[in-house]
Amino acid sequence: MSMDEKTVATIKPDVLTPAETEQKLETIGVTKANMPMIRAIPLGILAGIFIGMGGMMLGLVLGDSANIPFIAQRLLGGFGFCIGLILVLLAGAELFTGNNLIIAAVLSGKVSWGAYIKNLIIIWVTNLIGSLIAVAVVFLANTGAMGATPGAVGDAFINLAAMKATIPPVTLFFKAILCNFLVCLAVWMSFAGRTFVDKFFAILFPITAFVAAGAEHSVANMFFLPMGYVLKLTGSAVGEKALESAGNLDIGGIAYNLGMVTLGNIIGGALLVGVMYWIAFHKKKEA
Repeated sequence: MSMDEKTVATIKPDVLTPAETEQKLETIGVTKANMPMIRAIPLGILAGIFIGMGGMMLGLVLGDSANIPFIAQRLLGGFGFCIGLILVLLAGAELFTGNNLIIAAVLSGKVSWGAYIKNLIIIWVTNLIGSLIAVAVVFLANTGAMGATPGAVGDAFINLAAMKATIPPVTLFFKAILCNFLVCLAVWMSFAGRTFVDKFFAILFPITAFVAAGAEHSVANMFFLPMGYVLKLTGSAVGEKALESAGNLDIGGIAYNLGMVTLGNIIGGALLVGVMYWIAFHKKKEA
């Protein structure tokens, strides 16, 4: 049975152009900014859990770091971490870092600055709640006891969290800019895709790149830092060397990291992606 001409005309297997993507970004931004709390809260919590699952996958790879060459470890860890954003964008959830792109709708006058900031605050908080739920589940599942040697995954979580809590501020800030520049590019390209496969590959390479480069993602750190802190406090399924390296891992170090990384993520996502594409394509579209 052949399809009629009208059906054929509606099939567009190619991805959206950048100008079409910018228009779609504004439309999605309006929807997100006006989302009722009854929907935003559970979707924000789910996003935190999803990113935590990506963090769990990265921890499993780092738990076998002695047997994996450095670059292979970084790439494999980044590939595993991709599950977080794949779940956010394809299963459906609200992620703070990606929602920075709502700024395109703000600049077009379709969303107020107040609604934009309110959305970012609500989603940041609910992402934190979801991340802490993921920490509890992964901890109680005794995932830290896994590894090439027993407890190697727990050691990896502690070492990673301790390192993140002590990165110098300038370095931390620019790692955060780099991160959300790549994350928002992944989101931007996924909006351009029409199929699951389009979106999967749009997410895969930028997210793998940011993890491989050691960039800093605020919502991922809502999982990594509390995970390492809980393992440090309980001393369960970890070795003495890992506990020694965690001397500076405390509430102050966690707050320092999340504060600096949140600011850098806003610059990397809102300014370097959202604003730049709005300048490039919104005015041309109006013309």
